[in-house]
This record gives sequence, C-alpha cells and structure tokens, in this order.
Amino acid sequence: MAERGLTDTGATASASGATLAGALARPAVRVAIVYLAARVLTSGFLMLASMLSPEGSRFGRGADLATYVLAWDAQWYWLIAVEGYPTDLPRDDNGDVVQNAWAFMPVFPVLARLVGAPFGSWAVGAFLIALVAGYLCCLVLYRMFAERLGGTAATWSVVFVAAGPLALLFQVGYAESLFLLLILLGIRLLERRRYLPLYPVVLAMAYVRPGVLAFALLLGLVGLWRWFSRSRDPLSAGEIAHILGVGALATAAGLSWPLIAGAVTGDPTGYLETELSWRRLWVGDAGAFVPFEGWIQAAQFWFGATWRVGEIWGYVALAAIVAGSAALLLFEPHVRRLGVVPRLWAASYLLYLFAVFFPQSSVFRLLFPLAPLYGALAVPHSTAWRLAVLGACLLGQWWWIWNMYGIGSNFWQIP
Repeated sequence: MAERGLTDTGATASASGATLAGALARPAVRVAIVYLAARVLTSGFLMLASMLSPEGSRFGRGADLATYVLAWDAQWYWLIAVEGYPTDLPRDDNGDVVQNAWAFMPVFPVLARLVGAPFGSWAVGAFLIALVAGYLCCLVLYRMFAERLGGTAATWSVVFVAAGPLALLFQVGYAESLFLLLILLGIRLLERRRYLPLYPVVLAMAYVRPGVLAFALLLGLVGLWRWFSRSRDPLSAGEIAHILGVGALATAAGLSWPLIAGAVTGDPTGYLETELSWRRLWVGDAGAFVPFEGWIQAAQFWFGATWRVGEIWGYVALAAIVAGSAALLLFEPHVRRLGVVPRLWAASYLLYLFAVFFPQSSVFRLLFPLAPLYGALAVPHSTAWRLAVLGACLLGQWWWIWNMYGIGSNFWQIP
C-alpha cells in the first residue's frame, strides 16, 4: 500500500509538472508572465521615483500610482470624457488658439469612461484599457515574430517591448497602447492578407490618436511592393480593390478630424491651430503649418538658440537621422529579418513624423509605434547580447520615468 501511495503521489506530481510545462508552452501564458512581471517592475520604478522626487518636482514627493496614471496628457483625455470638446476655441490675448482638447481623439477617453463606470473612476478605466491593450500588443508581436524568427527570439522581443524605455505607457492614462495594438493588428492582417477586418481596425485607429495617415501611406507602399513583385507573388484584382479601399478609408478618416473640429467650432483651421499651439510653446509664433518645417525649426531651436553649437550642426544631424533611418530599414540584416510590412510601417511612420512633428521631449513617446523594430534586437542568439539589451531597456525606462514623472519640472521633461 505504501509503495502504491508513493507511486500515486509521484504520478500526480509528474502530471502536475506536465500540466505546468504545457501551460508555460502556450504563448498566451508565456507572454502574460513576461508582461505582468514587467508591469510589477515598472510599478516599482514609479514608487522609487515617487520616494526620490525632489522638492519642487511636478507631482511632489510621495505621489501615488493613481496620480501618475492621471498625469500629463491623461488630464486631457479625462477632460474629454467629462466635458467633451469645446465649441469655442480658447484663445490668448493675441487671438492665437491655445492648448485644448481638440488635439486628442475621442475613442480612448470614451472607452475609459465606460470601463471605469462600474468602479466609479475614469482613471481605473483608463488604466485597465492601457494594461489590457498592452498585453494584447505583446501577444500579437509574439505571434508576428514567432513565425519568422522562432519562439525564443519572439519571446525576447516581447521582453524588450514589455520592459522597454517607454513601458510605462502600458499602465497610464494614455491612448498609446491602444493605438499600438491597432497598428500591430493592421500589420498582422496585411501580412496574412486578411483585408475585410482591416476596415474596422483602420477606422478605429483614426479616432484613437493621430497617425492613421501613416497607415494610409503603408497601404500605398504595400500596394506598390505587391505590384512590382506580382510576377513571383500574384496580385489579384480583389486584393488591389481592398488595398485601395482600405487606403482610401484610412486617408478619409485621417483627414476627417480637422473637418469635424472645424464644423463644431466654426473655425476651419481650428485643429491645425490647436496642434500648432503646442509648437508655439517652444518656438513662438511660427506661422501656418507647413509639412516638414518642424524639423528645420527644431534644428534652429535646439542647435542654435538652446545648445548654441550652431544651426548648421542641426541640419547635419537631421540629414544623418534621415540617412541613418533609411539605411537601417533598407540594409541592416537583423531588421530585414522582420519582413517587408513591418519595415514599410516603420518607414511610413517615420516619414509621417518628419512631415508633421516638431521634435522636442515628446519625441521619445511618439516613437512608441515603432515597437516592431524591437524584434531586430532579439535576432542575435547570444544570451549575453539579449541580457545586455534588456539591461539597456531597464536603464532607459528608469531614466524616462525619473525625468518625466519623478521630476517633470523642466521644459525638456514633458513626456
């Protein structure tokens, strides 16, 4: 009887071990473990920053996690959820439009209000949406790269994204993680040539945060790539129709928000003036919006007026950034392993940023949609390399949290 009991116990332990191993082998479980561990670590960084915050810091010493969830642009989303959008654009004494809610899209604040309603807190809803969307981002990334890079590299890609320098965006009241999820779903659907689900994904993307025009450009580039490679990869009339159709929807949706803002406020330029109001905080009145002008202004502002090393070096740096980005996406072997569509997305989004953005402290956050490029860092098989990358990610995350949330008092410490 004793021997049988030992045998039964051993069999039970063996079965339990097999069950645990089977669960860990499932991507959804493995990604969840990585993601939750990273969120605990990020929360630890936030609490450490709170304890170390100096007197005079933006949120003060001892700020709690809820304060950080509602910090910075999360306040604008909360305001939209509570009050909606202004019908009269606020203006300063010179008649210039000042910062207002029209710079932010409605999907995230409305969803956060709905999700947070049972808890009586918009912040809880915003936190849960960001948290769940972040997990789904990591799961989509894993599936995207497992087929191309293998399971181990795909897991490391998830580690780098979940613990990366901008990982705090997965647990604060920002729309970034939801926007990234829609981007990754869009890339995945394009790779798998499933066009019908792309229509609702693109439509939702347009009203989560600005950037759907970059996805419209991606669709155009994918269409050109498919056309020129049709001799070895046939392109049907149906595919052409869908690529054009989704591209047209993305373009129309991307251009609709300025029209909506103009119709509600009675000012056709209200949206662009609202966006430019943030730029005026840095460079003063820069006139009307001109595509790509922001980077020229930044070269003058940062290298000339601020750092005083000469504007010419700003132009040199800009040229180096453009050339280096193009070379990375075209020729770097680890990046090429990611596939055509993720690289075309990176090119499209970077071109979009070059067209519309004035580079300042928020540039780090605005690079968040380039998360698929983390996969290139996971390609090398060296464990030492991967641990070094993880260490760099954690250092970058701490630096960003400390400066943007622990201090957040200087003009360059705005996330």
